[in-house]
Amino acid sequence: MRDAPHDTDPTLETLPFAGLRVLDISQGIAGPYCAHILWQQGAEIVKVEPPTGDWGRKVGVVHGSTSALGIAYNAGKRSICIDATTGAGKDLLLELALRADVVVQNFRPQVAERLGVGYEELARRRPELVYVSISGYGPEGPYADYPASDSVMQADTGLMFANRDADGTPRRIGMLLADAATGLYAAQACAAALCRRFRTGRGGHVELNLFDACCALQANNLLEYAIAGPSAAGPVSAPNGIYATLDGSVTLLALNDAQFAKLCRALEREDWLSDARFDNNASRMAHAALLNQQVAQIVATGTTAAWQEKLTRHDVLHAPVRTYADVLQHPQALHRQTFQTIEQPGLGALPFAGIPATGMRRPVGPAPDNGEHTVQLLQEAGFTRQAIDQWLQQGVVRQAATQLAEAQ
Repeated sequence: MRDAPHDTDPTLETLPFAGLRVLDISQGIAGPYCAHILWQQGAEIVKVEPPTGDWGRKVGVVHGSTSALGIAYNAGKRSICIDATTGAGKDLLLELALRADVVVQNFRPQVAERLGVGYEELARRRPELVYVSISGYGPEGPYADYPASDSVMQADTGLMFANRDADGTPRRIGMLLADAATGLYAAQACAAALCRRFRTGRGGHVELNLFDACCALQANNLLEYAIAGPSAAGPVSAPNGIYATLDGSVTLLALNDAQFAKLCRALEREDWLSDARFDNNASRMAHAALLNQQVAQIVATGTTAAWQEKLTRHDVLHAPVRTYADVLQHPQALHRQTFQTIEQPGLGALPFAGIPATGMRRPVGPAPDNGEHTVQLLQEAGFTRQAIDQWLQQGVVRQAATQLAEAQ
């Protein structure tokens, strides 16, 4: 795990969104990830949190007042804590929104309007604003008010169906795919809206929802279903699977006849090339159980490293099945310096995989405490210390305790 050398890091001024002001009033994953991607590409993000904090701070692997989820999607941002249930807090939130180039929110429909920072109100006063709204199912329709989460979306959009096991049992994909994919789509759509703004001076309302995003993610699967109907769960070629070695496991496969020939030579089973049962992929699929069994017997006789060397030499599609510990030390990751290092207070050095466009991202920074930069951000916005102190005393805004002592 190493930081990219400083001489290869782009300067902030060269990043595409340098100087862009983003107000992130979202919580969880999709909205915060959208804003975080903009931060990686140079934008300055002001993350607004309520006194209870972003709910993502309390989900998954939690340490103190933050979580792995909170770090992953909020690294580098500055946080201001505002109680928008108060009149003064609502007015302050509106003031900050009107100073922004981009606002990102992922509330249920009508919540932003009740807080006074809905799109129509802001666009009327700041027409160049790009406003990103992310919801579960969209602002209208029979499911508009349904609660949504990553697991709900994996079930409701067919992602679990796509990941069913050999017996046909649907399974949840073991990562927050629905949320993360929506965040990626949102960042791309926001960038497109900003491109239009740079050309025309007009802002706009970017509306996305998890349901549509998950359907877009499965465009190929849905087309295959429309063309051919339901298909059996499992691989579409043979051999194709995960096979145990003497000390681990490897995945290997052959997608066509040329690749199957390479595999036969690597496994020293060139006799399979003249076996009518394995003449083409359709025949191999018909005899997949037998073929996979024989491949498994051969692979079980060698170590993972030995098979890596041999399969690589014969140009066979394969990879060892790696743990996350292995991935962090992957030779290509070390060469590419895939993982940056976050120095997160209380946790020390942590590995971080940023956006893969390495020439268009800044070095990563730690995720903030809730309200860590409240006083600093209000001062930068031009509010007097007297007004800030009054808001602090009234509970309209809050400052993280460790930083409050330094600010006084």
